[in-house]
Amino acid sequence: MGRFKPHSTTPVPERAILVGVDSGTGEWTIQESLSELQRLTETDGAEVVQVVTQRLDRPVPKTYIGSGKVLEIADLIHSLDADVVIFDDELSPSQQSNLERAFKEPTKVIDRTALILDIFGQHARTREGRLQVQLAQLQYVLPRLRGMWNHLVGEQTRGGIGSRFGQGESQLEVDRRLIRNRIATLREELKRLEKRRNVQSKARWESGIYRVALVGYTNAGKSTLLNRLTGSDVYVQDELFATLDPTTRSLDLEEGRKITLTDTVGFIQKLPTTLVESFKSTLAEALAADLILKVVDASDAHAQKELNAVDEVLKEIGAKDIRSVVVFNKCDLLDEEQRRALSFNHPDAVQISALEGLGANALLYRIAQEASEGDVTMTVVVPYDKGILMKMVHERCQVIREEYVQSGLKATVRASARMHDFLAPYEVEE
Repeated sequence: MGRFKPHSTTPVPERAILVGVDSGTGEWTIQESLSELQRLTETDGAEVVQVVTQRLDRPVPKTYIGSGKVLEIADLIHSLDADVVIFDDELSPSQQSNLERAFKEPTKVIDRTALILDIFGQHARTREGRLQVQLAQLQYVLPRLRGMWNHLVGEQTRGGIGSRFGQGESQLEVDRRLIRNRIATLREELKRLEKRRNVQSKARWESGIYRVALVGYTNAGKSTLLNRLTGSDVYVQDELFATLDPTTRSLDLEEGRKITLTDTVGFIQKLPTTLVESFKSTLAEALAADLILKVVDASDAHAQKELNAVDEVLKEIGAKDIRSVVVFNKCDLLDEEQRRALSFNHPDAVQISALEGLGANALLYRIAQEASEGDVTMTVVVPYDKGILMKMVHERCQVIREEYVQSGLKATVRASARMHDFLAPYEVEE
């Protein structure tokens, strides 16, 4: 037995160096942005061994950072045995290629976008989620192919045996064509899935169900809130982007009205444009909502900045004019003075703790208020052979009084504009 030494099968986390350029612009400080990058890195399973910053008015076109910093990081890679260098902003294909040459193999150079795409790749569970991630990844890789084939292109420029066949460029073109074809196929497939989603969404709209979407910064507690309000068991984890695929659950309000709650993908500052584009069909759940709950982690020092980032994405997808309520979650982590300050600065917001259940009833009451905004009171007689409509009266309206008469169900109800349209043919004088 002495000859056989057991080896651990536990994967060794990659060692990462984080790099950020401080240009003095933007809402987030370089420290705040790099702190978030560190959380993203740890979510992706790597260990941060060093953080490097440089003050520049604008990034250097060739290598993003100055030549001195490039040499400094090259030394750090060697001394700290680092596997990957992660940049806080998106690198151009040429910058990435130049940095990879400077840092030498096997050190990887990636940027914030690639890191987020990798996390999304791990967390996508549904078919649509996986297709959206794949599309975003291919759109990211396509302009970077040349750098990946530099070793073959280099052989051409050197001349000699093998250079006459132009294998570098031909392989590059083959790969580009394959990726473009795959992108086209993915877009078609996502269009088909989006059509199916639209049919489901239209059916919900026509049913008169009031739709509420949960949006917010990643890790704000949206899934925990969904579970708390609906009693479901959606996956919850204290990590960034734990939820990628939209989850819809139904809920009966105290007044008898049925609503749906949809949990959506979390937002983040500097959310890559390729991701916003790829996830438009998922974010469309927010676009189709009657009410948006903007869930914010009240205990986070950057709560206001995170709320601004959420507003930016909602504006980008065309959802900024939909009725919304700000919900400050994790308020159990605040002291009395902090809660009072929050109430003063955001008088219309609702304060809750989804984990502890604090404020859940107040939030449901607020949702009921928003849902009944624009309701009209009407008296209808629904014939007995309209069983589905009777069911809708009980599920979608607030029934003030009802009685069964010879011609059908006579009810005085408060109905939404949509339900009013359904019930208008059966309206009678009180």
